[in-house]
Amino acid sequence: MLDKNITIAIDGPAGAGKSTIAKKVAEALSIEYVDTGAMYRALTLKVLRLGVDPLSENNVIDVLKNTSIDFKGNHIYLDDIQVDDKIRDSLINKNVSFVAQIKEVREGMVKIQQGLAKTKSIIMDGRDIGTVVLPNAEFKFFITASVEERASRRYKELVEKGEKGISYEQVKFDIENRDRIDSTREVAPLVECKDAYRIDTTNKTIEQSVKEVISIVKGR
Repeated sequence: MLDKNITIAIDGPAGAGKSTIAKKVAEALSIEYVDTGAMYRALTLKVLRLGVDPLSENNVIDVLKNTSIDFKGNHIYLDDIQVDDKIRDSLINKNVSFVAQIKEVREGMVKIQQGLAKTKSIIMDGRDIGTVVLPNAEFKFFITASVEERASRRYKELVEKGEKGISYEQVKFDIENRDRIDSTREVAPLVECKDAYRIDTTNKTIEQSVKEVISIVKGR
């Protein structure tokens, strides 16, 4: 528990453990967790459900204008319907970067995210939180891991979910492609803040990484 409102920004590539770490830190510190990646995934889910091409920027922007995205009790709601599980599908993984790189989409999401940070203590994770969304956050972390480690984790996760026709090589390729798109996009690319604490989760347990973050926030 903290004695004042704070904002914690967590950035890093896909599969590094950002979301899991952020959730556990939020629970340990009794603060609100805002999963920005889930917001883009939710919009991508709606875009695909409507049969809209995620590469058609104007059409995606039109979808956003008529979309409601909110967080309630650590769950994400798309147009007032909880979609936690539905936004983790592999089809979403392959298309979310196209939606997230649209300038007007990111601007709309950022306004929502910044509004949340003004009202309460939060921990927020994504790919441009410390650089764009919360540049004045009290604490910034860049959480990363090797491509091999991230691919192994994702592959294991998909196998456990019972997905068929997948391979480690394909998962690794998808992650490398996602890294390339996120790092080279014109709008808010993935970069490591100079004032961020770097945490490499390769060969570390989630618990070890969580303790590392909490010790820095509490100054231990």
